[in-house]
This record gives sequence, C-alpha cells and structure tokens, in this order.
Amino acid sequence: MRTLLSGLVVAGALLALASCGDDEKAALTLVAYDSFPKEGTPLNEALVAFTDDTGIEVTVVNAGDTGSMVSKAVLTAGNPEGDVMWGVDNTFLSAAVDGKVFEGEPTQVNFGDVCLNYDIGWFDEQGVEPPTTLDDLLDPAYRDLLVVENPVTSSPGLAFLLATIAEYGEPGWETYWASLRDNGVEVVDSWESAYYERFSGSAGSTGDRPLVVSYASSPPAEVVFADPPVDTAPTGVVEGTCFRQTEYAGVLAGTDHRDEAAQLVEFLTGPTFQQELPLTLFVYPVNDEVALPDVFTQWSVVAADPYTMDPVAIAEHRQEWQEQWTSIVTG
Repeated sequence: MRTLLSGLVVAGALLALASCGDDEKAALTLVAYDSFPKEGTPLNEALVAFTDDTGIEVTVVNAGDTGSMVSKAVLTAGNPEGDVMWGVDNTFLSAAVDGKVFEGEPTQVNFGDVCLNYDIGWFDEQGVEPPTTLDDLLDPAYRDLLVVENPVTSSPGLAFLLATIAEYGEPGWETYWASLRDNGVEVVDSWESAYYERFSGSAGSTGDRPLVVSYASSPPAEVVFADPPVDTAPTGVVEGTCFRQTEYAGVLAGTDHRDEAAQLVEFLTGPTFQQELPLTLFVYPVNDEVALPDVFTQWSVVAADPYTMDPVAIAEHRQEWQEQWTSIVTG
C-alpha cells in the first residue's frame, strides 16, 4: 500500500509539473511600438477575447518607435524579449528579416500613408497657404515651420526620407535635405515627440511647428479624441507628400511558444482584432471583412498616387541612406 501511495504521489507531482508547464506555455508577450496601447482600449479587449477563446494570455510590451524596436529585436534575435512582434513596417522590414528576427515569413496586418500634416488654424490665422508638394518646403515662407522624425530611429521619419529619395533620386535627395536643413527643419527622435510635443496642431501640444511628418489618418484621431468634441478635423494632410506604409506581425525566432504565437498572429489578421484598428491605431485593416467607421473615412486620406519604393532597394541602401542623411542634417 505504501508503495502504491508513493507511486500516486509521484504521479500527482508529475501531473502538477506538466500543468505548470501548460500554464507557462499559455502566456505570450506581444512586442509592439510605443503607440500600441497596453490596456484600456477595444484593441486590448480583442486580445482578451483571444485569451477567452484559446486560454492563451497576452501581455503587451512597448519597445520604442519602430526603428528602435527593430534594432533591439536584431540584437536579441534568437533570444527574444517576447513571442510575437507587431508593427514592423516596410521601411524597416528588411532590417528585421536580414537580422533573423522572425520565425518564418511575417504577415501583413495593416497599411496607411505617411504624409505631411499641417495645422489648419495656424495657416488660416497667418494668411499663408499650406504647402502642397515636397518642393514647397524649401520656400522661405515655410522656414522654421517643419518638424520631422529621425529616419534612423523612426519609421515615419524613414518613410519621409524614402519619399524624398523617390522624388529626387541620387544625388538630388541629398541636395534637397541640405536645403531643408538650411530652411530650418527640426529633427526629433520619435513620432510621439514630433506630433505631441512640437507640432502646434496636436490637441494639448505647446509646440510651435505647424508642419509635421505624421499619417494621413491623423486628422480623424484629432476628431475622435477631441475634448470638447469638434465637428471638423483641425489638421490637414498634404497628399502630394505621402509614402505608402504597410505593417507586419510575426512570430519571433527563439520563442518557446511557437504554436501559440502562430495562433496569435492568425488572430491579429482576423475580423475581431482588425475591426478595432481604425479607431485605435488609425490604420487601415487588411481584412476585407471589416467595415470602416464613418469618422475614419470622412477625415482620413488614402493617397491616390503615393510614393513607393521596391523593398529590395530599401534593403540594399537603407543603412547607407540613413548614414548619408545623418551626415547632411545632423552631422
């Protein structure tokens, strides 16, 4: 009897250990850029729905702007700080792929346009027309009005740099940026700093720059979050400056929970999650089943002819272009 009891105790202990292992397996870390909410939004509620359906818990970890997030992921490739990464866009995708960040191919999850945004009220008060092209930004009328993100650390910053390269080619883009520098462009490290701190059109900002590199979907965000409510967007988009940006999610190489991570990536492209993207991250879903909210379609812009660039060209020249830009603008 004592032998039988001992066997039962051992068996129970093994079952308990197995159960602990299962519990540990059913917990994932989703690494995302800083503007991805950690809690309190419909996007997070969708992740709770994923947990309810699968038993797999998801914790969001913010890892800086996209450029910083990818740089960290490359340094920790094979030993990641999470299981799934959200938000690597086409401007930094080659860095992530070359750095062996992902297990297999990443999946497209959304798209949008990076464009110049302007403070409508400021331009109305000054009696000045906002720019309509990249060329216009070199006009002395726009001296000291523009803030941009560093293309080494920021995905919209890199997208804007690529737009200028697509427009002016080699070596014209270098001349363009030297002229932009001479016309008083301000450079900050992240989109959050540019938009919320330096741009005068952002609600609550004390910034004095009425031009900023942001997104074509930033105006509806200003309407949705306005306090008190507003009927029209206080900011506009310069459609002639837009660069098409797509974002990806993927399983991080080295995760201990590959199957569960793959389930999460699949969920991120499903309608439950995708329908929350327009009014949380203010991007366009890739899932065709999702209907767009009226406020989003009314104030957002999809550029008819955005700047684009072959991902192969980005992969081959990204670091070179970033280094050249640094030397010209901040060196």
